Amino acid sequence: MFLLLILSLVCYLLTSVYLMWALSLQKPIHKGMTLGFLAVGLLAHAGTLYPKIMTLYGLNFNLFNMISLTSLFMLLFYWGFSWYRAILPFGILATPLALVGVLIGYFGNAPYQPLTQMSGILQGHILLALGAYSILFMSAVQAVMLRLQIRELKHQTIHRVWVAKLPALQDMENLLFDMITLGFVLLSISLGLGFMDTHDLLEQHLAHKSVFSVLSWLVFGALLFGHWRYGWRGVKASNMTLYGVGLLGIAFIGTKFVLEIILNK
Repeated sequence: MFLLLILSLVCYLLTSVYLMWALSLQKPIHKGMTLGFLAVGLLAHAGTLYPKIMTLYGLNFNLFNMISLTSLFMLLFYWGFSWYRAILPFGILATPLALVGVLIGYFGNAPYQPLTQMSGILQGHILLALGAYSILFMSAVQAVMLRLQIRELKHQTIHRVWVAKLPALQDMENLLFDMITLGFVLLSISLGLGFMDTHDLLEQHLAHKSVFSVLSWLVFGALLFGHWRYGWRGVKASNMTLYGVGLLGIAFIGTKFVLEIILNK
């Protein structure tokens, strides 16, 4: 497992350095080589994480494993989107996040009672939640890139790295709302299934997670409605995306950190 960790780190690090070099010097990014290295890194990442989650005692979804798994899914979505969308520069943020994620998953350890018996509703909730978290966290990366592109256009800088390397601003905004729409749908279904499988919010330590998840859902819902009804886009859309992801991060990571690390539950 340690060798797989080293392999994933090497692939992620080489890809990150290569993308930084290409973007800083405004060189063309070689798609095949970049995605090839990432494919090897993703497989090694998955191989490193698999025995940490699939234990003899059940599924271990502790804080550190979930961070690693989410970073893996985020990079996987980026890898898939990159085949038919001109978003290779996004890797300059997505790849280092996956690198940090695989390290956290490998070295992190938190108290957690492995899940041995899960209802179909709970399984669906977990899978859809992971998909929603990954896509919406990727939308945060997209929002940051969009902000950088808008900043270059407004300040009329001489060296327009993001304007030159990223798709047109309208295409970037369309991609952002595609991600948010898909993530919002998955999050909506996941929340519905989660509430169906919840018996006591306080006893199951789900109150804070539920509150912040619903707040995030409301922010993304308002953004989609505002985009449809009032044409919200640009900086406003980027900011609301980051607010929504921030709330989701508190619900997802913050709650587990408090329970597993601070309260040792």
